[in-house]
Amino acid sequence: MIVAITGATGFVGQAVMDEAAKRGLALRALTRRDQPERAGVTWISGDLEDEAALAQLVEGADAVLHIAGVVNAPTHALFHAGNVAGTERVVAAARGAGIGRFVHVSSMAAREPALSEYCRTKRLGEEVVQTSGLDWAAVRPPAVYGPRDTELFELFKAARLGLVPVPRGGRTSLIHVNDLARLLLALVPKGAPSGVIYEADDGRAGGWAHTELARAIAHAVGKKTRVVEISPGLVHFGARIDRLVRGRKAKLTPDRARYMCHPDWVCDPEALPPAELWLPEVPTAEGLVDTAQWYRESGWL
Repeated sequence: MIVAITGATGFVGQAVMDEAAKRGLALRALTRRDQPERAGVTWISGDLEDEAALAQLVEGADAVLHIAGVVNAPTHALFHAGNVAGTERVVAAARGAGIGRFVHVSSMAAREPALSEYCRTKRLGEEVVQTSGLDWAAVRPPAVYGPRDTELFELFKAARLGLVPVPRGGRTSLIHVNDLARLLLALVPKGAPSGVIYEADDGRAGGWAHTELARAIAHAVGKKTRVVEISPGLVHFGARIDRLVRGRKAKLTPDRARYMCHPDWVCDPEALPPAELWLPEVPTAEGLVDTAQWYRESGWL
């Protein structure tokens, strides 16, 4: 079986490639930069704007796994280019090649399209897939953590310094990147559930309060850490400061601040994948410790 994959070099994509290697799946992977040779992987040079590269990516493939997208961007145009227009091109390439299966990685953010540009464009990307005429399935991951992650890594860094600020109130679900990779590949074969949008987490009913998550990360880092809840207004002020300091490289953008201050990013129990298809395997307490250790060994902490 050949699976065409976008976003292969990113955080989730690398975990998918590791899992695919365990399963003996052949991958055809899109990349913007030269990559070292990897068993079972054929690298295709190009990006989501390169229609010729996308046609080459999907030619002869049995399924497409579309992971690539934009999580953080300074402008509406960049969000739209990555999450909507890019998805449209991948879908068009898949249709043109007669692909039998299309698996789309969305986000819990798609539940709240009016909240931010990220949320809105993730919902629009879903709608592109839903109206594609393909045999499709989609996954809306919550907060994804694990080795190589650069988003929740900010909380690990703060815990290492002994002070973790979190938005006041609110809860979120979590999923380890390896568990997400297993779910995505479980949806790839023909005959897997079709026309569905799943939400998936670590199995913790009701998710994690922001303060609970911060304390769990502090424990994983091995530091006595003060957790401070901050108001939405202060979060938005911090976003303006981050933009002034880091410019286009800012992690806490105004768009991101609106997403972070939303009180409910907990998976809907009715939207979970059926147990016969997938169940989480990584206990979060253990996964956070292993992630902190990876950050240390990689020189990130």
